[in-house]
Amino acid sequence: MNNESPDQQFSLLLPVYGNDEPSQFERAFASATTGQSLVPSEVVLVQDGPIPAELELAVARATKSCPVPLNHVVIDEQGGLAQALTIGLERCSYDIVARMDADDVALSERFARQMAKMAEGYDLVGTGMYEFADDTSEVLGRRTPPVGAAAIAKYARFHDPFNHPTVMYRKAVVANAGSYEDIGLMEDYWLFARMIHSGARVENLPDPLVMYRVGAGAYARRGGKRQFEAEWNLQRALRRIGFTTRLQFARNIAMRGVYRFVPVGVRRILYRRMIQRGFSDVSSESASYGKASS
Repeated sequence: MNNESPDQQFSLLLPVYGNDEPSQFERAFASATTGQSLVPSEVVLVQDGPIPAELELAVARATKSCPVPLNHVVIDEQGGLAQALTIGLERCSYDIVARMDADDVALSERFARQMAKMAEGYDLVGTGMYEFADDTSEVLGRRTPPVGAAAIAKYARFHDPFNHPTVMYRKAVVANAGSYEDIGLMEDYWLFARMIHSGARVENLPDPLVMYRVGAGAYARRGGKRQFEAEWNLQRALRRIGFTTRLQFARNIAMRGVYRFVPVGVRRILYRRMIQRGFSDVSSESASYGKASS
């Protein structure tokens, strides 16, 4: 059933592409629609390029079972996540938009809790999340993001402070910051940094409200020459707009850059330690005073 109260209306933006598994997509779709205590007002499903027949059937079933209006946007040739999300945002009817990936699982209170926070005047609200591989009953880890504007801003100078698949934001504020721009696997980090830099009101809910699927190639994709180049471009961009200092730029290139070339096994260990230590350190500092990019 659609939301009747105007102050609870929002769009669900969900991209899907050829490599998504049909069963995972259907589970993700159901968890973000019929599985929510607060159902989206509409779904904008962006198909990024051609998809296999089995996934087409899954999309058709989801469309048929969707309890709210669904806008199926088809992009003829795959152009990547940044383009898919930019096109999808343009098709969203409501200013508040919730992100969802096609292989994750949203817990039932996710949208209700985020909308309650958005009602306080925030422009971007993320949440914590659990990580899993195949079975959601086997949790591999938990990402608890920094809470509070000061802690988020501090953390953002080195890491993405939001878990991208969990965010809810205002379309107008995203557009004001320049929307998504393709920059490797870090288009979300770059967008969120610009939103913070432009004065957006941001917050995180520390509780895990999304179960995030960690694929087999997750850590491999974060390494290599191409990803180092993306890292270099991101850090130069952050420095160019004055989001980071010269010292922070040098630190980030030295630490995050080297991370791109270590063996995958070592990268996995370092990533887990950086996430756990970084979030913990920033959260503790906040008492005195954000598929997440790495």
